[in-house]
Amino acid sequence: MKQIESDARGSLPSSSAGKALRWRGPTILAACVMALAACSQQQPPPSEATTPPSATVDLQEMQAAYIGSGSAGSGVLHYQGQSYPFTIGGLGIGGIGASSIEARGDVYNLSSLSQFAGPYAEGRYGFAFGVHSSGDLWLRNKAGVVMHLYAKREGLMLSLGGSAVVITMGNGS
Repeated sequence: MKQIESDARGSLPSSSAGKALRWRGPTILAACVMALAACSQQQPPPSEATTPPSATVDLQEMQAAYIGSGSAGSGVLHYQGQSYPFTIGGLGIGGIGASSIEARGDVYNLSSLSQFAGPYAEGRYGFAFGVHSSGDLWLRNKAGVVMHLYAKREGLMLSLGGSAVVITMGNGS
């Protein structure tokens, strides 16, 4: 009778299967933390490791994710002594939570301003827990332009995945 009452309330019976299920949550969390730690040891692609940056960028972005993700923001490209505003937005997969991102980084393989705008593939990893955060963003477009951004996030988010983003020159107004 006790077993039937326990099942009717929706709790797990005290069996080895129930004990195994209780370990699932912490195990998944540990796997995510280990995956992020492994990603933090990434090295730049060989061409970017030996090539000086062509430009730098500053970026502010809002990101929200629940398996799928979306982001929107703006930034400034610093190229050949000039500053060029741009907007950025995209959709992707991987992550959960919401955060604001401030990122700075280097741009490689940019030989002309016209190569900067357009679609990029983005690989990202990171976390935000309040004001404590870590993470990197890598973006590459079809012209071979690569951005490596060091992100400072605020919010509550775990991010490990990829996105397609589009950069448009101008301030979006």
